Amino acid sequence: MFVPEPDFSVYNSKKVFRLDNITQTKYGAGTAAMPQWFIAFANGGNKAVEQINSYADKYVFIVSSEGDNFTALNKWSENFRAERDLAVYAAARIEERMISSAVLFPDDEYGQFFEILVKMAYNAEYSGAAIEETYWIKKNISDEPESIRFTSVSGEVYYFFILITINKNTMQTIIKKMIDQANTSTQARGSQRISVNRLQQSFFEGF
Repeated sequence: MFVPEPDFSVYNSKKVFRLDNITQTKYGAGTAAMPQWFIAFANGGNKAVEQINSYADKYVFIVSSEGDNFTALNKWSENFRAERDLAVYAAARIEERMISSAVLFPDDEYGQFFEILVKMAYNAEYSGAAIEETYWIKKNISDEPESIRFTSVSGEVYYFFILITINKNTMQTIIKKMIDQANTSTQARGSQRISVNRLQQSFFEGF
C-alpha cells in the first residue's frame, strides 16, 4: 500500500526577526538598551531565549502582534492573560513536538491519540505561566521584501512582544497528565501503540 511522504516544512518556525531599520523602542530611540531575551529571540526564537542562564529552568513563549495602531496593540498586550491565553501557543509547540518524532502523517503515526492530545492542549489552562515583560519596537519595513515581513502593512510598523515563562517542572506535569488521559481514552494498537509509547517516554527531549 502506498503511503505518501508527509511534508512537515509548514512546522518550520526558525524564521528570524531582522533588527535593522528600527526607529524607536520601548526604552528610547536607540537599540543599545534592548533586552537580552529579545535579541536572543530575534536571532533564534524561543529556544534561543531558553539558553540564557536566567531562563534555564523555564519554558519560554514569546507572543507577538504588529500593526500601525499603537493604541490597539498596547491594549492587546494589557489584556493578555498568561494562564488563559498561553494555550494556543503551548498547543502549537506540543503539536510540533509530536510531528518532529513522526515518520508518517501524525494521524497515521499516533492514531486518535494525536487529535485528542492536541485538542486537550488547546483547551488546557497552564497554571503558573506568567508574563515577565512586554516590549515593543517601531520599525520601517519599506525596504524589506514581502517574503520576510511579519505583516502585510508597509512603512513604519509597531511590533509588540510579550515574554511568557512557565517553570519546566510545572509545564511537564501538566503535559504528562494530558498525555496519560489521551493515552487512556484512545487505547492505540499495533505500530501506533509503539509510537505513542515512544513519544510518552521521550516527549521532553527537544521540547
